[in-house]
Parts: sequence; structure tokens; C-alpha cells
Amino acid sequence: MPKRRSWAATILGIVIAAIGLVLAIGGVWLAALGGSLYYLVTGVAMLAAGLQLVRGRMAGVWIYVAIFVLTFLWALWEVGLEPWALVPRVIAPLVLLIAALLVMPTLSVARNRWKAGLFSAGAVLVVAALFFGILGFQDNVAVAALPAQNSQGMADPSGQATGADWPAYGGTTSARRYSPLTQISLSNVGKLEKVWETHTGGLPTDPQFTKLYGTENTPLKVGNLLYTCTAKNVIVALDPATGKQAWRFDPKVPDDWIPYTTACRGVVYYAVPNAPQGSLCATRIVEGTLDSRLIAVDALTGKPCTDFGTNGQTDTKIGMGDVYPGYASINSAPTVVRGVAVVGHQILDGQTKFAPSGVIQGFDMVTGKLRWAWDMMHPDWNGYPPAGQYWSRGTPNSWTGASGDEQLGLAYVPMGNAANDYLSSHRSPQENQYATSLVALDVMTGKPRWTFQAVKKDVWDYDFGSQATLIDYKGTPAIVVPSKQGDMYVLDRATGRALTPIGTVQAPGGGAEPAQRAATQIVSLWHTLRRPQLLTERDMWGMSPIDQLFCRIQFRQADYRGFFTPPSVGKRSVEYPGYNGGSDWGGVSVDPVRGVIVANYNDMPNYVKLVPRAEATKLGVLPRFMTPGKSSSTSHSIDPQWASPYAVNVNAGWRVPWTGMLCKQPPYGGIRAIDIATGKTLWDRPFGTARKNGPFGIPSGLPFHIGTPNNGGSVVTASGLVFIAAATDDLIRAIDLRTGKTVWSAKLPAGGQATPMVYEQGGREFLVIFAGGHHFMETPAGDSVIAYALPRA
Repeated sequence: MPKRRSWAATILGIVIAAIGLVLAIGGVWLAALGGSLYYLVTGVAMLAAGLQLVRGRMAGVWIYVAIFVLTFLWALWEVGLEPWALVPRVIAPLVLLIAALLVMPTLSVARNRWKAGLFSAGAVLVVAALFFGILGFQDNVAVAALPAQNSQGMADPSGQATGADWPAYGGTTSARRYSPLTQISLSNVGKLEKVWETHTGGLPTDPQFTKLYGTENTPLKVGNLLYTCTAKNVIVALDPATGKQAWRFDPKVPDDWIPYTTACRGVVYYAVPNAPQGSLCATRIVEGTLDSRLIAVDALTGKPCTDFGTNGQTDTKIGMGDVYPGYASINSAPTVVRGVAVVGHQILDGQTKFAPSGVIQGFDMVTGKLRWAWDMMHPDWNGYPPAGQYWSRGTPNSWTGASGDEQLGLAYVPMGNAANDYLSSHRSPQENQYATSLVALDVMTGKPRWTFQAVKKDVWDYDFGSQATLIDYKGTPAIVVPSKQGDMYVLDRATGRALTPIGTVQAPGGGAEPAQRAATQIVSLWHTLRRPQLLTERDMWGMSPIDQLFCRIQFRQADYRGFFTPPSVGKRSVEYPGYNGGSDWGGVSVDPVRGVIVANYNDMPNYVKLVPRAEATKLGVLPRFMTPGKSSSTSHSIDPQWASPYAVNVNAGWRVPWTGMLCKQPPYGGIRAIDIATGKTLWDRPFGTARKNGPFGIPSGLPFHIGTPNNGGSVVTASGLVFIAAATDDLIRAIDLRTGKTVWSAKLPAGGQATPMVYEQGGREFLVIFAGGHHFMETPAGDSVIAYALPRA
């Protein structure tokens, strides 16, 4: 009697053959591009295995067993025992292997066939679980001893102090993000508990703009009030011990002024010198708004400061000419040095060559009047432009926070790029001089004292996104300058002279503007967060061999000749690191007693292509001012770069379109401790778990440290703890400064893309984070200010 047909084997055979066909066709393509032959060979073998299974032949199982064994050996040859690199090479084939072993009994008439089949499948599953479990839990991170503590520490030139208070966005205007508090320590941090949570509200209501969430806020704490601001710039004062609202002030920002993100990174606290005690606005809170106003309110009551501007507000757009809603905003806290609020603007990236000016302004903190303005194209102008004229349009801007030295009277302003980021032919000599630079401005005159430029003729959106940090370096007052490229520079903060070694690298030429490209670019020889190896085809990743094959083909098709590969027309280029860093707006934290920098960073490429204007127009890629009522003209990955020959398509993070997985293998982010004296790494770990990440946007729930994209900074305390959220796993955590190991964590109700802060109130140390989420990081939106503390004795 003929054996009954095995439908299980038939279905599995069709699946394996279909996958094999995809791999074989893609493998031919990859091989033609000079890539690995594995996919072609494996695809053909899987076709054979699948056809045998469809025919009900046991040979199909044995062919697939051989495929898996050889695949495993090939994977070990390519990437060794790196667990995350093995995932797309081994996991999907393993699932098919178990399925093949389970259908084996249906192809046999042996008496014990089911027992043997189930045992084989179970044994493979157990061995695989043990293999990946052991690899996943290994801790192979090298840890160096912390430097000896310096009892003198580093002097803080800001005139401010953390501890009981947190008086500025970066702790102080020195931006060290350090607290001398020690109540929460390594011995008791595991007992931290949530003691209050406050919902601030103040969110956009227009559906076009609600998707642009991301408050990025770090509250301030001075005396008996904590100050925060919402996504729509509502200033909220809270009781720091209980979270209860004391007052709120709504500046009524229209939704259509929201630029790329509803960011309100912080506010400013200022005590007016010699003001009568108890008088209105003797102490005041000042914030910049998304519609580019400065708002001043009384710190105790929230009432507008009538002596500031007009009824407590000043329009910083005066002198800019026409400004379309969303094109100029203030999303970082102004930096105050010697009573002058230094104000930069976020000028909406990639929209048009004729965007508003990147002018830097200085406003009097008492009167709200303009003290000076620095327009790089008109360095002789000291105040508002002459009648009938405007500040130069489209110049490099400063969208992130500045730091300040009260003693030197300098504000250190991180500069971005000119309006159309990915083309440089249209830029003036002045724009080429100041773009992607740190500019030290004299706060009394608004004139540059010195400039340090990290990238020549930047066409990679490598603007300085981090607030620079003031330190002492071997006896010299210095400033640490993190960058999106990952390089860290230490400069004399009085002169801009480099205190640590700087080298040069040969930069790839060519691209869309070969005559514009510099032959060399500078790099830090003291420390870089950038990995030393170039990307290779082996670094491509995904959920499965098909994902990985797709990414390998894309890699082979693209122009990639290493660091600073320029963008091209009609062909993709790989920009690595991408524009999210290295370091971005979260900056670094510094322990001034131990002499240690803590830096979290990103490690992802972008997949870039310049799009000819006619093609972009056909696709509907238009600037925002030509698409009224819309928050952006097209998908977030295409910028119009209007009034230039090309739009730009930036595949940020470089993703597989159907699963959403990233093409580069993990980690995508890390956190590192650096010895300031030597520039050497003390420890370096992947930062962020896979619990909220997975294919198709489905959280995997895995607790393993994959190293996720992250935005937001850290805080370090005298007790040797680092507090940070930032990653996409929606956790806030405490890290042991000595080893980099996580010693406590708590789940947040929304994404923690913000920098936490630490203060003392009523004899109790508090850790506070604004959990607002972030649209770019794809974490949940929220409006929670959350405080943690030890249980009361």
C-alpha cells in the first residue's frame, strides 16, 4: 500500500524552496556586485531541499541539515561568537531546521519515528538556547581602574553650584551634569522608588503636529520650586518634594510654529542683581519659545515680568525678515553669562537656501532688550540691521545649548550648518569659516574671540549638537567639545588652542561637488567614540538571511570609501557615523573630582542620495512654506533643499523597509567612561536593551543589552553613580561609574529622551526625569515628570 502523502513536508518544502529562490536570485545579484557567494550557493541548495520535501523524500531533510551545519560554520567564520551578529545568520535557519526535524516522522515508516523526531528537534532547540544564552550573558568588557580622586576637584567658573539645587540646564552653565550629593549610593541605589509623578499637559492638539512629539526637557530646581516646560512651552513650577503644581504660565504658542520636534529642553533661572527682596521678578524664569519669543515670568508666582520687553516678552525674529511658521524656533535654554542671555535658533533643516538667518543674539536679562547680534555676514553690525535690511538668510545656526564662562565673559556657541546641509557650492567664505564650529563669543560685544572648526565644508549634517563642557585640563581652564563624528577635542577655553593631539585623515573626494571637497579633514588623536574599523559587507544585519542579503546588496551598490564619503547624485552613499552621532544634544557628563567623562553615543550609518530637482518636484518634495497646513512636505527622509539643484533622501539609520530592522549589526549605541588625564577608555558597553525593539515594530521583550539608538544625556554623582535614560528601551537606570554595570533600573511610562537631574529637598536626594518620548526615536509619547528617592527611614 503506498505511503500517505505528508502535507506538512509539502508545505515546509514550498516554504524552503521559496526562500531558496529569493536567496538564489538575490545571491546572483550580490555575487555580480562582488559580494559573498554564500547566498547563491545556499539558495540553490534550499531549492533542492524544498523540491525533495515536496516530493516526500527524506533526502530533503538531510540536505537541509547539511545546509544548516555549513551555514553555522560559515557564520562562525564570518563573525566568530558575536551573538547579535549570529542572529540573522543562524536563527531563521534554525527555525527551519527544527521544522524539518519535526516533519521527519511523516516521511518515515519506522516504529519510533515520532520519538526520534521530537527528540532531535528538542535537542537542537535546547542546545541553541544554551549556546545563545551563554553568549548573551557573557560580560567580556574590559574595565580599567578609575583615576585617583583629586580633593581639589575642578573650579566651576559659572558662579553656580549643584547639590541642593540644579540651577541650569547642564547643572551649571559649565555643563558638567555633576552632583556632589551622596545620599543615593552604590550600597542603596537598588532601593530607589518612585515618589511622585506629575503630568504637565501642554501638548499640541493639531493632528499634523502631534506626531512631532519630543520634549527633551531637563527641569531646574532652585530653592523650593522645580521648573519645567512642556512641548508647547507652558512653564510649570512644581513642589520639588511632592510634584504638586505651584503655578503655570502658557505663552500660547500656535501649533503651526512647531518645527521638527516639540522640544523645550529647558528654561533659565536668573536673580536680578540688587533687586529689592520680594519685588516682582527679582528672580525670574526666562524661556525661548517655538515661535521665537523670549518669555520672562516671576520665579515665585509665574506672573509676567512687566520690565522685560513688552509685557514680559521679546520677539527674537525682529530683523530676520519674513519667517514662515516653523522655520525659526528656540528649543534650547538660553545661556546666561554676565546678565546677557545668549540666544540661538533652530532653523528648520533642509528646507530652503533662503531660510531665516542663523544670527546669534544677546538680550539683557532685566530689560529684554537686544544688547548685540552676531551675523557672520555683517560682522560690523552691532544691533538690529539698518532700516530696510535683514540679517543674512540661510547662514549656519546654533540650535543646541551653549555653555558659558562667567570669569572670561565668554559663551561657547556650537554652530550648525548652512540651511541646505548636503550641498556646499552656494556657501559664502564666512559660512564655510563658521559652519560646524565652536565659536567663543564675548558676551559684552557679541564678537567672536576664537573659533574651532571640526569639519571643512560640511555636507554630512555634522553640526555641533552637544553643549560643550568646561573642565580643567592639567592646570589649564579648558573645554571638552564632543562631536557627531565621535571625536572629542579638549581646547584652551580662553584661546581655543588645542590641548590634546589633533591629526588629519585623507578624505574621499568625488561626490556631487568634487571641486568643493577638502583633501583632508581633522580628527582627534586624544579620544574618539567612533569605531576604528570601516564598515564592511559582513557588518550588514537584519532579522533573517533575506534581510541581510538585501542590506549586503545595498552596501555593495553604494559609494562608501570610509569616513567623510560625500553624497552623490543618482547613487546612494553611506555616511558613517550618521547625523545622530557620535554625540548629539545630550552631551557628556563629567566627574570633576575623579577626572572622568561619561559619554553615551550612537553608532549608526545613514544611507544618503541626492535627488535632482525635477525628480524631487515630481515626487512632491516641496518646502514647508509651499505646503500650508502641513508639518512637513513629504516623508521625514526627504528634504527639499529648495533653491538648490538637489533634494536629499536621508535613510537615517539605514533600515530594511519591510521589517524596520537596521542594516548595520548592533550595537547601535553605547556608553563609555574616559580618563580625562590620558584620554583612555576606562570601560565601554552597549547601551540599551532589546526589550522594546523588534521586527515590524513589535517589542521583543528581550533583556539583553543590544545597544540601542539613544538621545539625551547622563548625570554623574559624587557617590560614583551615573543616572541616564536616553535609550529606546524606556528605562531609567543607574550605572556603576567604576565598571559600567547597571545597578538599578525602572520602567518609564514614555520614552526617556531627556537628561535627568539630581537635587536635595528636605534632607532627601531626588532623581528626576521628564519622560516625554520622541518621534524620531519611535518611543511612546508622554508628559510625565517623575521623581525617584530612597524610602524614608
